[in-house]
Amino acid sequence: MTDNPATRSNLAGRMRLLTELDAGPVEVLLTDIDDTVTSDGRLTAQAYAALEDLHESGIKVVPITGRPAGWCDHIVRMWPVDAVVGENGAFWFAYDRTQRRMRQHFHAGAGQARANRARLDALGERILRDVPGSALASDQPYRVADLAIDFCEDVPRLPEAAIDRIVALFVAEGAHAKVSSIHVNGWFGDYDKLSMTRIMLAELFGLDVERDADRLVFAGDSPNDEPMFRAFAKSVGVANIRDLAHRLTHKPAYVTQGRSGAGFVELAAAILKARTDRAPRRQSHA
Repeated sequence: MTDNPATRSNLAGRMRLLTELDAGPVEVLLTDIDDTVTSDGRLTAQAYAALEDLHESGIKVVPITGRPAGWCDHIVRMWPVDAVVGENGAFWFAYDRTQRRMRQHFHAGAGQARANRARLDALGERILRDVPGSALASDQPYRVADLAIDFCEDVPRLPEAAIDRIVALFVAEGAHAKVSSIHVNGWFGDYDKLSMTRIMLAELFGLDVERDADRLVFAGDSPNDEPMFRAFAKSVGVANIRDLAHRLTHKPAYVTQGRSGAGFVELAAAILKARTDRAPRRQSHA
């Protein structure tokens, strides 16, 4: 990655104000969804309008989320976005509206996916027994590759020790585990948000994370976004990232003033303003 102030700030763990971000060259906005685009579990009108404005301006918008395949199919069809990476990197989807065709890329083949699901189902039963108050995420039936354990979305918030115990149970079985703002997600397979984002950027847009760093922005809010914060020089945390900063080794390079969806709206406005300022102006002729 190019050695620039944003990269050094990211690696050092210092978060700079969003006003210091050079958003002029940005062509692609990659963004987490929960508590980054949404606020208190809801997609506000302002956040959706920001997505629409970005898309209409020509900025490629790609959610990078832990949410399930069923949701991702809906999102890429119905939202003003260009693709989606789901279940923490298990796949990417892109919908071709002209050909009315869904394009999909999965990390695991069908046989491996079935074997992983059986192992995860057994592990899920153990976690629910061993961690009182935990529950399967309400969106678990729509998942194809991971197991999501709810610690605060639809259950009373569990203490930090219980969240750590859930992570430890995943890791003890050889699974990857990531803590989001609402779930602990676990899976079998050597992938994460970053690895599938790399594949998606190359296959859909011909872009490379390091070579095209100036053209890419990532926005997130929680520890499962850490691989993205580490890799992207122009990584942005919405203000609520501070609530989970103790779980992060690599923090985002920049931080918004607004929390959750309000922070996303703030970032979108900065990108759109920089794009307008950068556009060549027509000369008037007398």
